[in-house]
Amino acid sequence: MRFRLHIILIILVLLSSCGEYQKLLKSTDFDLKKSKAKEFYDKGEYVKTTELLTQILPRFRATDEAEELNWMNAQAYFGMKDYIMAGSYFKTFFDQFPFGKHAEEANYMAALCDYNISARPELDQENTKNAIEGFNIFLNKFPNSSKAADCKKRISDLEDKLVEKSYLNAKLYYDMKQYKAAVVALTNSLKEYANSKYREKMMYLKLNSLSLYAENSMPDKQKERYQATLDDYFSFMEEFPKSTYAKDVNGIFQVTNKFLKTGIPDSGVK
Repeated sequence: MRFRLHIILIILVLLSSCGEYQKLLKSTDFDLKKSKAKEFYDKGEYVKTTELLTQILPRFRATDEAEELNWMNAQAYFGMKDYIMAGSYFKTFFDQFPFGKHAEEANYMAALCDYNISARPELDQENTKNAIEGFNIFLNKFPNSSKAADCKKRISDLEDKLVEKSYLNAKLYYDMKQYKAAVVALTNSLKEYANSKYREKMMYLKLNSLSLYAENSMPDKQKERYQATLDDYFSFMEEFPKSTYAKDVNGIFQVTNKFLKTGIPDSGVK
């Protein structure tokens, strides 16, 4: 019985609280709404904070309180992990208050929002690129910031993701047996990300793609393409003389060398 009464009391309190909040939303007392928005923000009730601030921000646009209210609004969206909206508000905040006390933090937070919504390497990397650009802009504007090291670390993490994305895209052509496209994609990736941690594997995939492309070419094109394979073989061996792919690479060399000497393909050796 007491338990049921306790539940009923909780429900009544919640209903009363909801009713009071609805009255607050309909109120024309903007100072009260501003005060309550700050209370909700301090309590971590960010949805209510942003709902109230949406109503009152235009009212306080030209006042001394505009900066703090706009900062609270951006921070509240970040607190809700709505990084798209938060990022937009941080960028707007910096544009509106470029010399305010939160200017440096807003610039950093805008980039951090893009960082937080950066997708997995296999997905679209627009937000990754936006985050890199944002952190670089921050470093140019605030080179002596205490956040400089953090920005550089995050940029490195994001660039690793772009490297992996480039590798996965190139490898996809290889897996689909589109060897000509694989050679182009791998060449471009190796050029753009010369120090990639995937460099050895990508160079091997490129060499193997050249070999398979030559093997499956029309007879009048094979000599030219096997020669390209041989050239790439020497480039690979110069860079990775003790490669983990040595056995496979040697097989490619044997096939290539035999064809160039005899004109006879040997698809039995890879």
